[in-house]
Amino acid sequence: MLRHEFQPGRLVAGGFLTLAGIIYAGDAGGAWETPWFAVIPLVVFGLFLAGATALLTRAIRSRRRTRPRTPVGPQQEPPN
Repeated sequence: MLRHEFQPGRLVAGGFLTLAGIIYAGDAGGAWETPWFAVIPLVVFGLFLAGATALLTRAIRSRRRTRPRTPVGPQQEPPN
C-alpha cells in the first residue's frame, strides 16, 4: 500500500459528516426524531473545525520544513 501524508483536517471533517449521517439514519429508522435543520450547525461547525485543524497542521509542517537561517552579514575576505 502506498504511504500518504496524514491529514487531520480531513479526519475531523469526516467524523462530523459521519455523525450527521448517523443522526439522519437514526431519524429515518425511527430511533429518534430529528428536525431537518438540526444537522446544519453540526456540519458547519465540523467544517470550520476541520479548516482550523488543516491550517494549524500546515503551519506546523511548514515550520518543520524550513531550515534555520544563517545570519547575514558583511562578507569577510581572507587576509593576504
